[in-house]
Amino acid sequence: MGRPSPSSSQTPDPGAARRTSRARGIPEATVARLPLYLRALTALSERSVPTVSSEELAAAAGVNSAKLRKDFSYLGSYGTRGVGYDVEYLVYQISRELGLTQDWPVVIVGIGNLGHALANYGGFASRGFRVAALLDADPNVVGSTAAGLPVRHMDELEDIVVSQHVSIGVITTPPGAAQLVCDRLVEAGVTSILNFAPTVLTVPDGVDVRKVDLSIELQILAFHEQRKAGDEPAGDSVLDRAPGPVRAAAAKLRRAAGGGKSAEPAKNAPAAQGPEDDLSAVMPA
Repeated sequence: MGRPSPSSSQTPDPGAARRTSRARGIPEATVARLPLYLRALTALSERSVPTVSSEELAAAAGVNSAKLRKDFSYLGSYGTRGVGYDVEYLVYQISRELGLTQDWPVVIVGIGNLGHALANYGGFASRGFRVAALLDADPNVVGSTAAGLPVRHMDELEDIVVSQHVSIGVITTPPGAAQLVCDRLVEAGVTSILNFAPTVLTVPDGVDVRKVDLSIELQILAFHEQRKAGDEPAGDSVLDRAPGPVRAAAAKLRRAAGGGKSAEPAKNAPAAQGPEDDLSAVMPA
């Protein structure tokens, strides 16, 4: 699927598709599912499948067919009864709605292990995104290469954003540096940020942030695994296997409740000190 690169007179604006969607009354939940439909439709297109039913497409996207039909009604596409949806037409229609009929230059800030992995991800180009620059503040990293691109110093950020028409930034820095990097991206003119740092960013109105936190996703999976195993979440046997900060927090709760002997910390549990001596130690930001 071809995507014409924007000219200097037509700077990409990631908010344009979003504002159009809002003007047309497309709910955010529907917008969040459109990439799932596009991924499933692209796979069908690559197999030269001409049409697909709502049930088949919904199963491939992991949603129910009623929800899919409702989502597509916002796009003005209802399909043909007894035939289904035209795959190529829907690929184009959803790509246009998402703003993927042009290439979007992206900067990645923080070229550690995760930054390297993202820079080498081959799916960006096929999905309408181009890594315009890799940035870092570490002099030991600046000057190295990743995915064939040189790692440039953060001091070049503003010039790169302007010259490359960048409006999307990806933050893969440690949490302590993420807000500062975010502020610089916003000041340079970036209006959409994908944040991989385990911290909450504060941004002004008009700037969109999407957060990707792998530890939270793993914790959610741990919750389901615990239920499947039949373990009680507050049982002593479960706490014995828990990380030290969790055992320390549980011990603090027991002491506060006057739990007597059971209020003693688990054997070898590290003492909680400073900011970790709090329930926030159980769940990272």
